[in-house]
Amino acid sequence: METVKSPAEGRVLLRNVSWGTYERLIEEREERRVPRFFYDRGVMEVVSPSKRHESISEIISSLIEHIALEVSLDFESAGSTTFKNEGMARGFEPDKCFYFGESIELVRGKDDIDLDAGDPAPDLVVEVDITSPSISKFPIYASLGVSEVWLHDGERLSILTLGDEEYTGASESSFLPSVTGEILTRLVADGLLMERPAWARKVREWVRESR
Repeated sequence: METVKSPAEGRVLLRNVSWGTYERLIEEREERRVPRFFYDRGVMEVVSPSKRHESISEIISSLIEHIALEVSLDFESAGSTTFKNEGMARGFEPDKCFYFGESIELVRGKDDIDLDAGDPAPDLVVEVDITSPSISKFPIYASLGVSEVWLHDGERLSILTLGDEEYTGASESSFLPSVTGEILTRLVADGLLMERPAWARKVREWVRESR
């Protein structure tokens, strides 16, 4: 088994990892959400997020919830749930993820989500990559049916939507109205510096003004 380490973001890449080993590592971690595992047909990345990584993902998650609530849009948050499909030999644990529309009722109230049993993958995944990832997550997301990815590189946020088996940049989100990468980048930056109540008010005021 080959190991490649990336200490800046706490990433370890393992090659020639069996599906059984991947599932065993998930079980041995028990209820802890760190480290996170990404698996792509024998290649596994183990990620231990930094404080800045976690702060950005939490701000983005709060941002999504504030916007959705302000426009009365229903959603279901699945956090960093483990999503895996043995038939495709792929699995991931996002920084944050959400369900919208018809997908909500398929997962609401469930203790676990089982892609092998036909449960849907999340509609929107939040991915924070402050340092270059060891493996690309996009083929994993695409193969499992994630429609939209919000990618934050530590400086700016980009919206990517799934087209013909690959992701391309989008001017706006497919799920949240009037939301662009430029606006999200600014609001996330504000959220990292402002007191949370004041930031939440600013987000909601922006939503009302933009409608």
